[in-house]
Order: sequence, then structure tokens, then C-alpha cells
Amino acid sequence: MEEIVVIKCGGSTMDQLPDSFFQAIASLQQDGKKLVIVHGGGPAINAMLDRVQITPQFVDGQRVTCEDTLGVVEMVLCGSINKALVRRLTQAGAKAWGMSGIDGQTIVAEKTGKPLGWVGEIRQVNAAIPHAILTQGYLPVIAPLSVSADGGNTYNVNADVAAGAVSAALGAKRLVMVTDVPGILDGSKALVQETNAQEIAAMIADEVITGGMIPKVQAALDALGQGVEQVVICKGTAEDLLAVCAGKEAGTTVRTRGGVYQ
Repeated sequence: MEEIVVIKCGGSTMDQLPDSFFQAIASLQQDGKKLVIVHGGGPAINAMLDRVQITPQFVDGQRVTCEDTLGVVEMVLCGSINKALVRRLTQAGAKAWGMSGIDGQTIVAEKTGKPLGWVGEIRQVNAAIPHAILTQGYLPVIAPLSVSADGGNTYNVNADVAAGAVSAALGAKRLVMVTDVPGILDGSKALVQETNAQEIAAMIADEVITGGMIPKVQAALDALGQGVEQVVICKGTAEDLLAVCAGKEAGTTVRTRGGVYQ
């Protein structure tokens, strides 16, 4: 099979992604690239929580998911966000297929022991359904909901973590994490073009990397540790996406150090 590239679209970028971004995806797909999208939807979830008068809570950049919040998360991610992405991809000329990690037990998780409520820690990603969708010439668009091994419980999963796990399970060559900033920024707000686990640990300790960027870089390192060759954190432009897929520099590249994950 042609090498796979997983694209993670952050919820904060969803309304900002230009038509050219989706046209670039369609062009890459038409050229034979095997692409998979994993998406978030934080702002849309927060807007719906506000409508139903539930106050969002976060711990270390991760959403605390009570039972009522879980219902909203599932409705927004699997419903409006997932289908809006499929529509935009279709309008741009791509062939897209919406799904979630619940479907076919694609993402199996256990409830976290952290004080995050109905949040899952991924135990397994079953790649059969995404592979089948790719084989039929479609692009899987995956909402990051997960299910317990017995199928009885649904869990919210951080979209960055889900993207990393999906990338590893699919044997993806690259994971592209699209966000609303150009990449990782150093203490002077300059773009860090390339980094590794040791430098990331130092930036977290020095509070250069904070909030929602922490699970993003941790997911990047987890993906590298499981065999993904390259993770790029970049802004959602057609230019960045096309550059990364062509093996050129864009955003921040997270690599193994000396060819070995450390």
C-alpha cells in the first residue's frame, strides 16, 4: 500500500481552514496519497456546553468529561464537526468517509485513573476499518471517541493522542498536526524548526510549552516511539500541508534523536 499520512485537525482551526487546504487534500488524494484525518472540535463543544449551561473544565490541557459533557462531546464530534469536514472535503473534490473510534471498535480504551471523568486511555487501535476505507479509495475522517473492550462504555479521547495512536496502528510514515499556530514557539516566540524529546522535556519544564500544546507534543513523541517516522506541527495552510507531504520543511518537525527514539 502507498505510504499513509495522518492529518490531525485541531478544533481551534476548524473554522479557519481555507478552501485551499481542502483542495490540497483532494489533490494529494487524486495523486495517489493515502490520507487519514483525525479531528478535534473543542470550541464547538464549548459553545454547545454553554448553550446547555455546563461549564467546561480542563486539567493540564485535557477536558474533564462528566457524563453530561460526554453526551455533548459525542453529539458535536460525531455529528456536526465530522459531517462538516466530510462536506468540505467532498466539495473540494476529495472522497471522504466519516466515522468515529466507536465504529467497529476502532479505538478501544479504558477509563483513565486521572481526575478527568469519562476520558479514555487508548489500549488498542484496530486498523481494519480505516484500511478498508482507504482500499476503497476514500479518506477516513475519524472523530476521537473510543469504546471499552466489552462495548459497554464510550470514552472521550484527546484528539492529539488519538491521532498519534491511529498513526502508529496504520503504519503511517508521517503525522501532520494542524493547529492555529505556526508550530512550537521558543521563549522569544520564534518558530522552533526541529526538536526532539530531550528539548521538548526542557521546554515543558521551563513552561515554554504549556496548556494544549503539552498533550500535542506528548502524542508526537508517542507516535515516534511506535514507529512513525516524522511528526510535523504546523499551521493549517495548503502550502504547509503540500510541503510536508513532499518531504519539505514546514512548521516544527519532531524527530528521534540520532535516529533512535529517546
